[in-house]
Amino acid sequence: MEQDKKVPEKSGAEILIDCLIEQGVDTVFGYPGGAVLPIYDALFQQKKIKHVLVRHEAGAAHAAEGYARSTGKPGVVLVTSGPGATNAVTGIADAFLDSIPMIVLTGQVATTLIGTDAFQEADTVGITRHCSKHNYLVKDPADLSATVREAFTIATKGRPGPVVIDIPKNVQVATAPTNVVNNAPKRFHPAGEADYIAINKAVELLANAKAPIMYTGGGVINSGPDASAALRELAELSGAPVTSTLMGLGAFPASSPAWLGMLGMHGTYEANMAMNQCDVMLCLGARFDDRVTGRLDAFSPNSVKVHVDIDRSSINKTIRVDLPIVADVGTAIRQMVDVWKGRKYKAQPLDEWWSRIKGWRAVDCLNYPASAAEIMPQYAIERLFNATKEKAPIITTEVGQHQMWAAQHFHFDAPNKWLTSGGLGTMGYGLPAAIGAQLGNPDALVIDIAGEASIQMNIQEMGTATQYRLPVKVFILNNEWMGMVRQWQELTYESRYSESYSDSLPDFVALAEAYGWKGIRCEKPEELDAAIAEMLAYEGPVMFDCRVAKRANCFPMIPSGAAHTDMILHSDQVSGTMDDEAKALV
Repeated sequence: MEQDKKVPEKSGAEILIDCLIEQGVDTVFGYPGGAVLPIYDALFQQKKIKHVLVRHEAGAAHAAEGYARSTGKPGVVLVTSGPGATNAVTGIADAFLDSIPMIVLTGQVATTLIGTDAFQEADTVGITRHCSKHNYLVKDPADLSATVREAFTIATKGRPGPVVIDIPKNVQVATAPTNVVNNAPKRFHPAGEADYIAINKAVELLANAKAPIMYTGGGVINSGPDASAALRELAELSGAPVTSTLMGLGAFPASSPAWLGMLGMHGTYEANMAMNQCDVMLCLGARFDDRVTGRLDAFSPNSVKVHVDIDRSSINKTIRVDLPIVADVGTAIRQMVDVWKGRKYKAQPLDEWWSRIKGWRAVDCLNYPASAAEIMPQYAIERLFNATKEKAPIITTEVGQHQMWAAQHFHFDAPNKWLTSGGLGTMGYGLPAAIGAQLGNPDALVIDIAGEASIQMNIQEMGTATQYRLPVKVFILNNEWMGMVRQWQELTYESRYSESYSDSLPDFVALAEAYGWKGIRCEKPEELDAAIAEMLAYEGPVMFDCRVAKRANCFPMIPSGAAHTDMILHSDQVSGTMDDEAKALV
């Protein structure tokens, strides 16, 4: 009797790579170490996945975020155990708060050593439990394929987020049969279509409103391009004005006359006043963040609030709403459009509402003091926008004043063009995110708008851009201060500037040249346009040191603990101090 043929086996590392290829992964951002060497060896022996060697694990996570946010595909990170995993935690937390789909593969010490304080051991599952959408510790190579498949489903479906898979080294080396039927379990059921009765009620409220507003967020972008298209159609049908959170910029075109600009702490006067005075608020894919609501008891007190969100836990968490709808926001908006057309609703005449909005717009809240002697940071953003708008660039940012100036003065007509750290506010996000976006969009113009302090958080990733010949541009608004910290110290602590001056700054032009980049410095307003043109004409990476006014502040602004109606404008005088309750909300 002929013996049965032996079933082929593969190592856990090989199974992992096969699963990544199966999921359509083409790029992995990572940094090797002892606990992931079997995976790196398996990567070496295949040609379908490109590995991008970053200079720090935080850079890997932020690059994966930039790749995901700009392409709509999940970013993938590969790091070693212990410090490799803990260095990636900030990026994991950032992706969690901003709902970015990401798979983080971490090495772990052998299962026999877990719990013994072995070399480079850290409890990755415990550390990431509260800053990831889900996480796993895989103890058997036969479980890898099902784990990876479910991880991709969880990361990309419903409210997106990061999923961590911790893989001990002996699991990477051990083998398992290749004929194991190992499909992902059916235990994750994200929301899809909205309840038809609720959608009809929402459309009826919108159709009969006298002062409606659409408050949109990053969920519209996460839902895909069709969601943005549906939003534009619903706004046109209803005639309602549209505003957005920081994370939602680009879901609705900034060039539209219905666009009120960003809302919230550094949003426009007209957006915040309209939110406060509306009679029907349609919240689409946003979560009533504290930087948006201001003082809760004064937030849009007289409006009927409709909240569409795919995450049930976001509804009524901060603001009580009148009509909750748990659904994919893109699907729900399309349902609203269909109901509006099916019932042949006509937009209400909103002349009085738009007249009030016109009055708020007349305040010209984004105005700023002009200067012929120095470059105002707002002016620098305006000139950068004017020079690049025809190229539809992808803009990333670091975190600080420059981030808010970019949100205010750079205008987006399409989704997936604005990549910034919103919920966590992570300095050092912009450069690696730009690298990830450039790898995902090789023909795009990608610009990181940075501050001189924030850019130094992950400045080593310049080496990554050099290695992979990525033509990213870094546009630094250099005012020599940690600008947002200094601004808060002026407003809150009577201008006691404790440790907010960026002393001993590097020569950014010389640093650029050291990394093989082109360096440009500009200090005079009359030379700015030519310098920007030089940056854009250069085919490789550029670091642009734009020396701007040192004491410029970012206005308009809602002080912590204040209402939407209590905005500070650039011409207002401020007292320089706040009470303890307000200080606690900064």
